Amino acid sequence: MCVNYVTVKRDSLARFAALDQRVPFAPRGEWEHEVWQDYAAPVIVAARGARAQGRAAVPERRCLVGSYGMVPQHRLAPGSRAYSTMNARIETVAELPSYRDAWTRGRFCLIPMERWFEPNYESGRHQRWSIARADGRPLAVAGLWRAWEEPDGRRVCSFTQLTVNADAHPLLSRFHRPGDEKRALVPFEPSQWDAWLHCRDPEAARRMLVLPDPALLVAGPEPLAGTVEVQPALF
Repeated sequence: MCVNYVTVKRDSLARFAALDQRVPFAPRGEWEHEVWQDYAAPVIVAARGARAQGRAAVPERRCLVGSYGMVPQHRLAPGSRAYSTMNARIETVAELPSYRDAWTRGRFCLIPMERWFEPNYESGRHQRWSIARADGRPLAVAGLWRAWEEPDGRRVCSFTQLTVNADAHPLLSRFHRPGDEKRALVPFEPSQWDAWLHCRDPEAARRMLVLPDPALLVAGPEPLAGTVEVQPALF
């Protein structure tokens, strides 16, 4: 499953996501373009109120900057076994303690990204491939978020990506080891964004998690350049 992606830069995010400009981003400063576990990255969530668009009222959206992985590594209990919460399987999201509360409370978010990465083995060895929109626009991927209170009183948030089975998808079934179940993220079209963000019925949300037409996506090799560095703290 996806553990690495390229996010959208700050200077283009507000325009891409039609964000509520009255709510400033926090923290200030640019985030890393390529995101790994525990990196700070933007997510889009529902905001209160609505804005006028012609004769219609359009729900507002705002940006939070959160840690990638629903349970940040520094939040694990001392001595406990490390585990990853970057991806939440839709089949078990309502049962696992790491995700259950956010799922039942409707803490749905969109994770903006230019592309995400998956392992491809069609050459007989591991190759990193990227998946992006065929039209070149950024993706908005289904996720969950939650808030944390740090020991010093600061409130921060974290997020995870939701994944579904992709065994039958013509493109997204091409990733992960041979014989392993194929899993994939769920990108939404802009017309679906507000229905997802404002949904408060977990079962209705589950029905929305449908993989896109493969013609809307493009994929190909993109080897990892250099090494992964530790991101300077933004929080």
